[in-house]
Amino acid sequence: MDNLEKREYYSRLFDFYENLLTEKQRQYFSDYYFRDLSLAEIASCHGVSRNAVYDQLNKTYKHLDELENKLKLYDKYQERNKLYERYENDSDPGIRELIAKLRELE
Repeated sequence: MDNLEKREYYSRLFDFYENLLTEKQRQYFSDYYFRDLSLAEIASCHGVSRNAVYDQLNKTYKHLDELENKLKLYDKYQERNKLYERYENDSDPGIRELIAKLRELE
């Protein structure tokens, strides 16, 4: 998995599992992925070492992977999107309307 794929994958997992992370994990992850801060900048902001931030991010990746392996929310999301794409251009307007309503709920 290249760096861009990794960023996208973990950002998606974060969307699904954010509330199951600790406050520190959420903050460091947000700083790194969404505020685009370096490890040194995050360490400086939180008064910890760069290595502590690095370790915490690695723990966060591991925890996100464990959650996905157990709950499969991201996998299910991808499968739903494949079904939506398959049926959103269906000739039956009722099916198209249903797909549109289901997409609004996501």
